[in-house]
Amino acid sequence: MNRTTLSLIAAAAALAAVTGFAAATAPGDDGDSAKAAARLPVERSSLLCPAPSTSDLAETAYTSYTPVSQGSGSSGKAALSPATRELTDGTGSGKGKADKPVLSPLKPGRPVAGEASGAESPALVGSADGNLAPGWTVQQTTEVAAGTGRGLLGVNCSAPDTDFWFPGASTAKERSDYIHLTNPDDSAAVVDVQLYGAKGAIKSDVGEGIQVQPHSSVPVLLSTLTDKPQTNVTLHVTARSGRVAAAVLAADDKLGGDWLPASADPAGTVVLPGIPKDATSVRLVAFTPGDNDADLKVQLASPTGRITPAGHESLHVKSGMTAAVDLGDVTRGEAGSLVLTPTGDSAPVVAALRVVRGKGDDQESAFIPATRPVGARATVADNRAKGSTLSLTAPGAAGTVKVTASAGTEGGTPVTKTYTVKGGTTMSVRPPAPAGLKGSYALTVEQVSGGEVYGSRMLDVPDADVPGVPMFTVQTLPDDRGTVSVPYADQDLSVLQK
Repeated sequence: MNRTTLSLIAAAAALAAVTGFAAATAPGDDGDSAKAAARLPVERSSLLCPAPSTSDLAETAYTSYTPVSQGSGSSGKAALSPATRELTDGTGSGKGKADKPVLSPLKPGRPVAGEASGAESPALVGSADGNLAPGWTVQQTTEVAAGTGRGLLGVNCSAPDTDFWFPGASTAKERSDYIHLTNPDDSAAVVDVQLYGAKGAIKSDVGEGIQVQPHSSVPVLLSTLTDKPQTNVTLHVTARSGRVAAAVLAADDKLGGDWLPASADPAGTVVLPGIPKDATSVRLVAFTPGDNDADLKVQLASPTGRITPAGHESLHVKSGMTAAVDLGDVTRGEAGSLVLTPTGDSAPVVAALRVVRGKGDDQESAFIPATRPVGARATVADNRAKGSTLSLTAPGAAGTVKVTASAGTEGGTPVTKTYTVKGGTTMSVRPPAPAGLKGSYALTVEQVSGGEVYGSRMLDVPDADVPGVPMFTVQTLPDDRGTVSVPYADQDLSVLQK
């Protein structure tokens, strides 16, 4: 047996150790594709939640949920624990990961909830393994009753990575935008933060080489990275070493606050789902990171079909420069989703929307980043008996999805309902709620057939300080990537010796 064969067997053994299953089809094998690869549940997931607020009035709810996955085993464990809070100079405070977990999920199919209060609530670092890992989802929802950044601040806790794009950030005087960087690992991460405005890259040495210590979190105020305030900027976060989770907390003096999550990876066609029907102002911000410009057709997928907004039929995005356009009340009383498609030889883009509800002094805002389709399965936690709205859009062919409402955190029986979304349209519905609901619950969306479906969930609660306009937040529903493709291994690898 030669070295090549030994290496292949070693690789298969390593794969088996990680996934519990290893496989590869020998070159020239005429077997079917089902034999060539299998999709198995992931065995470990990591999630990180940013520090929820700097307000003493903040009240935060955490809701964790793992859908039931076939083949994921009968046991597992998960926990979300406080990280050490750091200042931007790298100094830390707090006890760090040794603190008592805020959440300790017990089994798939049953959501659990935790809470925190005040400005000193830290970021959370968590992991799940076994049957609690595939599709593990945690929603962080914060209510801030008054002050700058008031409102409902919602964000899906995210997995660590090395590259993030945030179109829609701001360094304007009325905005206080912080990028929160959280490191889940045992070694320090080194991160670069770069801003791009309407004229290109904004020079700054302050954003280079930011140290994020192990199991800790660093907030960086974006306005400290430039001397010239700009209303619309794109933020690029890259990790030189290690990995981090990243999210922008945006607080506006007049429009309240919310989290701006990272956009989906640069793509030619971009979908931003779930603009509420009563949106009074919608701002689109886009950026192309490549060397070529992007020319995009702008369309709204309404309940009846695609509509081209008058006066905003197209958008030209120059390479390395942030483009922004105010679309006004583009939905005109009907919920919709924005679809950007390339015209000609157009470069990939990242994009996000800032959505405003209300008028004058009575306004609230939220963000909708470009997202991936729901794919095999997507989940959003912390749904309430009242206040949840599910938006589903099929930008191409019609698509059918199955929506499951889990049991509640304190009781209830799951309920499932199927929806078919017509091609080129957006469907906005009150989602199903579990029978006998007590507490909050999770929604899981699974693609059944047809064309790709994109989704988001809007959560709103009454705001005593802004009559008639609820505090609200929007979370997109990308595929949870709860399974991985594992090659099939034949017992006889002798054909690979040559």
